[in-house]
Amino acid sequence: MRIVFVHGACVRDGSWWWHRMTGLLREKGVPSVTPALPSCGESGVPGGADGPGLPEDVAAVRQVLQAGDEPTVVVAHSYGGIVTADAAAGVSSVRHLLLISSYLPEPGQSLADFSDGAPAPFLDVDPAAGTFGVRPELLAGTFLQDCDADIRTRAADHLAAQSVRVTEQPVGAAAWQDIPSTYLVCAQDLGTPARAQREFARRAGHVVELDVGHHPFLSQPTAVRDLLLSL
Repeated sequence: MRIVFVHGACVRDGSWWWHRMTGLLREKGVPSVTPALPSCGESGVPGGADGPGLPEDVAAVRQVLQAGDEPTVVVAHSYGGIVTADAAAGVSSVRHLLLISSYLPEPGQSLADFSDGAPAPFLDVDPAAGTFGVRPELLAGTFLQDCDADIRTRAADHLAAQSVRVTEQPVGAAAWQDIPSTYLVCAQDLGTPARAQREFARRAGHVVELDVGHHPFLSQPTAVRDLLLSL
């Protein structure tokens, strides 16, 4: 078995966001990989009005998923669920989806369909540049309130200005319709409220809830590891 991690919006250096998970998995002999998302500037081209968007993110993840036939579990966080819905569709090696505080879009839906139409207060949207990102001063209090001081200090170095057009670009498939899925509701998430997650989770095959914030793989990695291995 292998694990493919798909990170959320407005961050880069995906391997850093998942580093506490990958170490615990290695102890159990389980390999993992974290594809780079081009819309977050991880392919060397900055995000922006003319930068990479959702199709490029989908292609990058799909390439990793199709690189081998080993049984695979995809772990998607937040915006990563949008990418995974398209990228994992029809890939026979993918046996399960673990969606963490995430979105399960129907074909034709976009990230914007899950919002109330106004940018969240913790986001900084730059229409001229065509990017959006998390306000650094609100990062720890909104997304990392249950993490230790080291993580809270280092996380701001791994933020990204992402192409804002990913919010409007629709997915073409919904992998969760055909692949067994588990939704992890993060009950103390201050970025994506638990009530919204529970609504999103109605589309998943199984739902688990933990008393954690938006990044449980950083605050309680052992609990997430154990859930993942149970799949």
